[in-house]
Amino acid sequence: MENLNILIGQRLNRLRKEKNLSLEELSLQTGVSKAMLSQIENGKSNPTVSTLWKISTALKVSFSFFIDGEEEELNVVDEKNIVPILENNNLMKLYPIFPFDSNRNFEILTIELKKGCNHVSQPHNSGVEEYIIVSEGTLELHVENKIFALSKGQSIKFLANKEHTYRNTQNEVVRFHNLIFY
Repeated sequence: MENLNILIGQRLNRLRKEKNLSLEELSLQTGVSKAMLSQIENGKSNPTVSTLWKISTALKVSFSFFIDGEEEELNVVDEKNIVPILENNNLMKLYPIFPFDSNRNFEILTIELKKGCNHVSQPHNSGVEEYIIVSEGTLELHVENKIFALSKGQSIKFLANKEHTYRNTQNEVVRFHNLIFY
């Protein structure tokens, strides 16, 4: 995980400088403290999924911009070789299966929610769409004032420019694939 922290920090620092932003200006845009941004840039902090979403939304880049590797012509992905990003006291694991590709404008994540997980995702930029495909358990998805209970084999598509919440209220683990189209 330490190498991932360094990668995230280097990319954040490079992007912030390319956009000619101070830490204070970036803090105001993201709602993330200046101290936390500094720790992330120095590879000394493991940012949460929520923090990375805030930063990526403010900087108008994909979530996986901070964590993807170099692009290859052919890439076989084995989930067991991916270090997941942990959130909500380890109740949520996020696996970046196919990180953002600027030529295709999408990324694919596999997300696992343990019992009791309640992850609130901040609104993405206008026009961003999410496609959810449930592979295990029952996902409770809140999009604005609507609630959907999606079981194995069910899918949903929605505009992600509004707050949305992923929730597991069942005893078994919920796993789903999340394609985010920018």
